Amino acid sequence: MVGKITGRGKFARAETAFTLIELLVVIAIIAILAAMLLPTLSRAKESGKRISCLNNLRQLAIASTMYVGDNQGFYPPRSAADRWPDKFYDNYGKNVKLLLCPSETTNYPATGGDATLADTAPRSYFINGWNDYFSDTLNAGDFANYMGGSYLISLKESVIIHPSDTIILGEKESFQGDFYMDLFENNGNDLGVLDQIRHNGKNGSNYAFADGSARYYRNHTSLFPLNLWAISDTNRVADNVDPGN
Repeated sequence: MVGKITGRGKFARAETAFTLIELLVVIAIIAILAAMLLPTLSRAKESGKRISCLNNLRQLAIASTMYVGDNQGFYPPRSAADRWPDKFYDNYGKNVKLLLCPSETTNYPATGGDATLADTAPRSYFINGWNDYFSDTLNAGDFANYMGGSYLISLKESVIIHPSDTIILGEKESFQGDFYMDLFENNGNDLGVLDQIRHNGKNGSNYAFADGSARYYRNHTSLFPLNLWAISDTNRVADNVDPGN
């Protein structure tokens, strides 16, 4: 832009400024870019939470393996007072924050009896209740005692024939205080407690397995075509499980 000539023969720079229209155009461009970037940032944030949750479950799976190694190959007995979060407490570093998925912050299970710090902590996960195995191996009275938490014999690790594909821990719905994933309690009521859509835009959730690993599964694929919560090959066939539940 040409300026005017001063008395000394020099050009004075003309003053420039944005017009209102130019400012509005810039603001509109910024708004468009923000609208394009926000979904990507949101997905990246949720992906980070999913990975953090998966790491929590991996640590809990390792804690369960350590517990089994220290207890003659047995998982914690089903108890009405002292449950698995307390049993694994030392093995996951006594950090109860590990029990809570980063994607939720409002999970406060109600517990009774002489509850421990770990058992009363906010918790996103529950453990396999091993219903298929004990319903097949116990009589009706002992199975009722088992479900009530008074049968002191627990599951032996060696009976799990597919450790890399048998779930030990999964995600449960918020505000549900269940400690055990019970396939055969009240016609499989815990299928409704199981949270299968917490991550990736409500498309799936995370699971820990008996071999100490942890993986993400899409909605319903932990139950169909094979029920990965069951132990025996017969019970793993998911004919009796509604994948849409």
